[in-house]
Formats: sequence, structure tokens, C-alpha cells
Amino acid sequence: MKIRGFIKQSLVDYPGEIAAVVFTQGCNLRCPFCHYGHLVTKPGKIADDYIPEQDILDFLADRSSFLDALVISGGEPTLHSDLPEFIRRVKELGYLVKLDTNGTNCVMLEYLIKNNLVDYVAMDIKAPIELKAYQDACGNLNPEDFFNIRNSINLLLNADIKAEFRTTVVPSLHNPEDIIAIAKYIKGAELYSLQQFNPEVTLHPGYESVVPYSKEEMEQLADKCSPYVNKVKILNI
Repeated sequence: MKIRGFIKQSLVDYPGEIAAVVFTQGCNLRCPFCHYGHLVTKPGKIADDYIPEQDILDFLADRSSFLDALVISGGEPTLHSDLPEFIRRVKELGYLVKLDTNGTNCVMLEYLIKNNLVDYVAMDIKAPIELKAYQDACGNLNPEDFFNIRNSINLLLNADIKAEFRTTVVPSLHNPEDIIAIAKYIKGAELYSLQQFNPEVTLHPGYESVVPYSKEEMEQLADKCSPYVNKVKILNI
């Protein structure tokens, strides 16, 4: 896998666990509000731009008394065909594994779940589950990927693992009705996280002037979503 970033310890990325976090290079979406644009459009030019898998595994082996889990984020980790093998090696060290994904690779997601390679999955939902809305939010989504996203949502709603859905709430893309529509679509989900948009660094420079929803507005959105899911959490306030 092409690993471009590494956090040695996090108390927030895996709920209830002390985790390390790796960030993979590359994404198949072009969300203009993305906060990690360097992982999307600026691939490493030389081998030194990437962190060797073995370096990560050696670190985890050395810190097994202090860490509980590894979070694999991106970019989009499921673009990497060797992701399952990397996770197997992490699991052999006794770690829990959390995957952050956009859901476009439902085949790999199903494989990871069926083979007990992930303990927690957090899936981003970019917009109401309609093709045009998703294309507006993601820039280059094709119908096949949209079909896969819907399959991934259904898979996680019925999987016997911890699963979280989350939406970065962007005022220029989402109105309250959009967020409520998402909550209705994932009705019965264990957790729906509403992430406050961060305009400081965005893939499209035009989004750096977008004013995020206020704390009060985010709380109102959470209240409106709460009838449809078991728990609503607000992130980045």
C-alpha cells in the first residue's frame, strides 16, 4: 500500500480505544471541500515520499502494550488491492482495525467484513442518496460507484460489526433537509456523525471562503436527525 501519513497515537479516531492512524495515498472522488487534498491530487514522486508498510508494522509490534488499534484512513484505502493482506499482518499483532471509507468498493468492504479483518467501519456519506446530489458533492462520481455506495450502506446497516456513518456538513452543498434525508436513508443506524466543515484547507480553493454552520445550527441538525438513528454525534465543534 502507498502510505503517505502516520499518526503514532490518537485518542479520537477509534472511539474508546488508543489508536495509531495511517493515511493512504489516492482517492477516486474529488470532493471540493476535502480537507486532505494532498492525499488526493499530489501523489509521491519518489519512494521516500511514502512510509514503508514494514515500518508501520515494526512500530505496532513495539507499541502493542500501549496501543489498542490501527485506523486506516485516506485518501481511500480500498483502492489498494493489498489492503486485506496488510490488515492481516496488523491483526496478527493483536490489534483492532478501523477502516475509514467512502463506500465505492463494496466488494472489498464485504470481503473484509466476512473475513473478520475489520472491527469498525466509518463510512462517509457525501450527500443525499441520489446520483445528481452525489455528483455535485464528489465532482466525478460515475453511476457504478454510486451503485456501490448504496450497496456499502446496506452492507453496514446489516453487518455484525461496529459501524458509523458520517457527513461533512457544508453550507454551500447541504441544507438541513439534505441531512435529514440522509438520516432517514440510514434509519436504524447505530451512529450518525455530523462533521462540521473546516474551510481552512480545501481541495477547491473556492470553499475556503465558505462559512461553516455554527455550533447552534449543528446541534439543531443533530436534533432533527435523532429520531431516525440510535445516536447522533457532532464532530469538530
